[in-house]
Amino acid sequence: MEKHKIPGHLRPETRKWLRGILADFELESQDFRVLVKTAEAFDRSEQAREALAADGLTVVDRYGTPKAHPCVAIERDSRTAFFRGLRELALGVDAPEAPRAARTRDYGSRR
Repeated sequence: MEKHKIPGHLRPETRKWLRGILADFELESQDFRVLVKTAEAFDRSEQAREALAADGLTVVDRYGTPKAHPCVAIERDSRTAFFRGLRELALGVDAPEAPRAARTRDYGSRR
């Protein structure tokens, strides 16, 4: 019996990716849920990308003014959620050997 059930609403290629992850890693229940949400975010970003390819990057509002297609934000946000999920699960990313300092800008040295 399968420990984790892969949701049927995911795209076939995404389900295949999940099966590969499950074959390589032993995941706890909460980690599997994070993985499913990560996979859903990937599928959503692909849906938005496909809509943008079909419709274009802009739409015209009721005043005739072009504005960004709503799927621009959906694709961006879903892609961000996907990468955060991967990072949360430490999938595909090697841990740094030593902690890195945060990038900051030294505003005091401006002339």
